[in-house]
Amino acid sequence: MSEREVREGLFGQLARIGKAISNPKRIELLDILGQGERSVESLATVTNMTVGNTSSHLQVLRGARMVETRKVGTKVIYSLADERVACFVRELWTLADARLAEVEQLIREYLQGEETLERVTKEELVARSLSGDVFIIDVRPAEEYAAGHIPGATSVPFDELSDHLSRLPADLDIVAYCRGPHCVFAPKAAQILRQHGLRAMVLEDGMPEWRQGGLPVSTVSS
Repeated sequence: MSEREVREGLFGQLARIGKAISNPKRIELLDILGQGERSVESLATVTNMTVGNTSSHLQVLRGARMVETRKVGTKVIYSLADERVACFVRELWTLADARLAEVEQLIREYLQGEETLERVTKEELVARSLSGDVFIIDVRPAEEYAAGHIPGATSVPFDELSDHLSRLPADLDIVAYCRGPHCVFAPKAAQILRQHGLRAMVLEDGMPEWRQGGLPVSTVSS
């Protein structure tokens, strides 16, 4: 085999990854699986796709060795192949931030100018959590909270936020977090809480960054 053939073969393997993430729905699936494993049916619901389309996209990702499967009864459960895939998705976001102004524009338009919300670092949240002067809410879907959450955080799914307003403390700073720095659940939740007179801010990162930082993670036993 010649040097040129080797190089073309190697770059061809890299192109498998590029082809696998060439569809926005497949990137979304990787982003969601960064929160924890899920069934095909669950992924279909959260991405607003049919089970058939979801399964097809997952098969492409599996072909590129980016996701893995296991069986639980009749259900097929998908997870990221390893932590490097989560890091890859995170770096993809970083590149998009740096090169695509449309990323910030889309978020700013959705939040209607509330991008100035106070943000808390992981280190600050750990310190404040230990001192007991902060109330942490996880606004991701309950399934993602169960798979892994910040110790002491209360599950308040964004879609159910209005049902929890009367039970949230008015005498503590409330820190909301979600899937990551580009997830709009947390800033939108903080915006709503502030409109109801509560002291709200957001974690600058999300659950994947918390986990990748080696910080403790709690789960809910099934």
